[in-house]
Amino acid sequence: MFSIPGKQAVSVTPKAAAKIAALMQKDGHQGLRIGVKKGGCAGMEYTMDYVTEVDPLDEVVEIDGARVMIAPMAQMFLFGTEIDYETSLLESGFKFRNPNVVDACGCGESIKFDETLFAKP
Repeated sequence: MFSIPGKQAVSVTPKAAAKIAALMQKDGHQGLRIGVKKGGCAGMEYTMDYVTEVDPLDEVVEIDGARVMIAPMAQMFLFGTEIDYETSLLESGFKFRNPNVVDACGCGESIKFDETLFAKP
């Protein structure tokens, strides 16, 4: 696992925690798993899935009744990310403030990561 002792992989704002907790309670899910996959015009996309069973390899972040699991393959890409939930006149949804992203497409749905994250030691 990619982690620093004593530091959570991601942070969750109070608005995001409230939304995740409400989603968990509504449908009886164990939490929300966040990951990344290849796709989109910038190269990568975030994924979000309901979790009915916690994977022992997931990094688990719990705050204010919300549980976020980070898929093992995504941990190095998401380390240091703040997850927020924003509502505006046109849209509402989760927003990721990720220090590892170096570029994003115009619509904000796909991202490009710093190439050094892919480098082998």
